[in-house]
Amino acid sequence: MSARKAKLTISRWRFAVLLAGLLLLPLVAVWHIAGLQVMPDANRGYEFLQDQAAARTVRTTSIPAYRGVITDRHGTPLAVSTPVVSLYINPQEFRGDHSGLQQLANGLDIPTAQLKQKLERYSGKEFMYLARHLAPDQAEQLLALKIPGVYARNEYKRFYPAGEVTAQLVGFTNIDDQGQEGMELAFNDRLTGVPGAKKILKDLKGRVIKDLSLVRAEKPGQDLALSIDLRLQYAAYRELKAAVARHGASSGTMVVLDAKTGEVLAMANQPSFNPNDRSNLDTDAMRNRAVIDLLEPGSLVKPLTIAAALESGKFDPHTPVDTSPGWLRVGRKTFVDPVNYGLIDLTSILTKSSQVGTTKVALALEPDHVRDVFQRVGFGDSPGTGFPGESPGSLPQYRDWKPVARANFAFGYGLSATALQLAQAYSVLASDGIRKPVSLLRGYRPYPEERVMDKGVARQIRGMLKTVTHQGGTGTRAAVAGYEVAGKTGTVHLVGAGGYEEHRYRALFAGMAPADDPSLVAVVVISDPRGKEYFGGQVAGPIFGNVMADALRILKIAPYQFVEGEMVARPGNDDGRAG
Repeated sequence: MSARKAKLTISRWRFAVLLAGLLLLPLVAVWHIAGLQVMPDANRGYEFLQDQAAARTVRTTSIPAYRGVITDRHGTPLAVSTPVVSLYINPQEFRGDHSGLQQLANGLDIPTAQLKQKLERYSGKEFMYLARHLAPDQAEQLLALKIPGVYARNEYKRFYPAGEVTAQLVGFTNIDDQGQEGMELAFNDRLTGVPGAKKILKDLKGRVIKDLSLVRAEKPGQDLALSIDLRLQYAAYRELKAAVARHGASSGTMVVLDAKTGEVLAMANQPSFNPNDRSNLDTDAMRNRAVIDLLEPGSLVKPLTIAAALESGKFDPHTPVDTSPGWLRVGRKTFVDPVNYGLIDLTSILTKSSQVGTTKVALALEPDHVRDVFQRVGFGDSPGTGFPGESPGSLPQYRDWKPVARANFAFGYGLSATALQLAQAYSVLASDGIRKPVSLLRGYRPYPEERVMDKGVARQIRGMLKTVTHQGGTGTRAAVAGYEVAGKTGTVHLVGAGGYEEHRYRALFAGMAPADDPSLVAVVVISDPRGKEYFGGQVAGPIFGNVMADALRILKIAPYQFVEGEMVARPGNDDGRAG
C-alpha cells in the first residue's frame, strides 16, 4: 500500500512548474487581449481591427449640392431644384424570390419580366439604377419593402415654373443636373454647386445606422438673375402664340429691349415646349430663334438706308424723290411699288415703304456708305450675350458694287441678321445714336456703349418713323392708344430650294415707344403665314401693338395727353427703365 502511494507522489518541482503554467495562462490571455485592444503597434492590434471593421461598415457618401436658382429681373423663379430620391440596386446582393421581384416591379410601375431581364443583364456588376428622381414618399415606400441590395441616393431635380413661356431662353438640364440648352448651358459652371461628403455607418445589410462625421460641406451653385421681366415675357408669348395659330404660320419670334439699358426684357418663341415634360420633345421647338435663326431683314433696314442718306448731306427728311411711274429697272431687275407714288419726300418713302424711292436714294450714295451704317449698328457682329449658338449674321463686302446689289442691299436683301440684332439696331435709333450692348443678365454690360450715329440723324429718323403708324402708313395696326409709336413694317420672300418663293413670306415689324423718348424697342418676326394676310403691317404689327400696350402699362410709363390738339407728355412721365 505504501509502495503504491510512493508511485503516485508528484515531485515538488513538477508541481511548481504545472502551477506556474496554469497561473501564466490568464496572464498570456490578458496580454493578448491588451495587444488587440490597447496596443496599436501589436501584430494585428486594435487599429488593424478597427480598420477592418470600418472597411465593412463605414462609408464616405456624397452630399448633393443645390444648383443655383435662375430668376427674372425681379426675382421670380424661372428654374429651381427640388429634392428627389434615386433608387439603385446591387444585383449581386439581390436575392429576392419571385414575390420580392414582383413587389419591386409593381412599385416601379414596370413589367416584372422587364425588371428581371435588366437584373440578369447587370448580374456581374455591383450597381444598377432602378429609378431616377422619385418623390421622397414614393422612394420610402419602396425602401420599406426591405429588398436586399436596394439602396437610395438623394439628388436634386430641376423644375421650371414658367414652363414653355421661357423654355428656349432658360433651357434645361439633363438627368444629372447638368445644363444642356439655353442659359442653363451657358452658365452651367456658375450654376453648378460643389458636392460635399460625409462619413456614415452602415450595418452588414447596407442600411445606414447613423452619420459619423462631415468630411466636406457642400457648396451651392450661384443664382442667376436674367434681364427679362416675366410679366412682359408672358405678354409676348401669349400674343405670339395666338398670332402663329391665327395665321397658320410655321414659327414666330419676339424680342423686347429696354431702350435705356439695352437689356432684354422679353424673348419669346413659337413653337415652344414644356421643359418639365420632355417625353415627346420636338427638337425644332428647342431652338431660340431670336438669337440663332438668320433672316433677311427686308424693309426693316430702310430707315438705316435713309440714315445714311441724311449723313451724306445730300438729303434731308423733305428732299423730294420722283418715284414715277411706280417702277424702276436696274440692270435686269425691275423694282416695283404697289402704286405710283409720284413725287414724294424721304419721310414718305418710309411711310409708304417705297422700293423705287429707296433704290433711287441708295444709288445716289457712295456704295459703301449704306453698308457702313449697317455695320455700325451691329449687323455682321455677334451681340455678345453669351447665349449658346448666338449668330453674328452676315454682312457681305463687295469689291465691285453693282447697281442691283446696291439696290437690294438698301432694302434688306443680300444680308442676314437675327431678331436680336434687328432690335439692337433699332435701339441705336431709340437712344439718339448710341449703340448699347444687349444683355440677357440683369445689370450686366458685356462691353461699353458707343456713339455710332449722329444724335440729330437718329432723332430725324424716329420722327419719320412715326408716320408709319399714322393714317396712310403701312403699320397703322401697330399703333398704341395714348402713345406715339415709331416703327417700320417689313415683308420678305422666303427662300426655297429654287430661290425666292413667290407666295411664301416672312412678316416683320420693328419699332419703339414712346417715340420721342423711347423706353422700349421691340421686333416681331412671323414666318410663313398661310392665311389671306401676310404683310408685316397686317400680321406682325398687331402683335407689336398689343404687347407694347401691355408693357407700357405694366412699367407704368405714362401716356401722352392732348392739349389744344397737340400731343404732349404728361408731367412726371416715367423714364421707362425696368428696374
